[in-house]
Amino acid sequence: MEALDGNAIGGALLAVFGAEMTAWMGTCAHCGARGPVAEACVYLRAPGIVARCRSCDSMLMVLVEIRGLTCVDLRGLAALDPPT
Repeated sequence: MEALDGNAIGGALLAVFGAEMTAWMGTCAHCGARGPVAEACVYLRAPGIVARCRSCDSMLMVLVEIRGLTCVDLRGLAALDPPT
């Protein structure tokens, strides 16, 4: 499966959070790497949408649609901050 960059989930994040989030800064809960969401490795064909850390490949976030409701798991993020 080919990885895309975090811009591939911009529309899904906008739909869920109501804001453009690809420029937001995420911090990996596993390795502490910090960078914009746009730099995450994204897989669209997993069970849902999976974003992984570019440094350690740990899962940062998962978005899954169930019966028309999008469920979001952000456990892999220690922080998610808006751009300054």
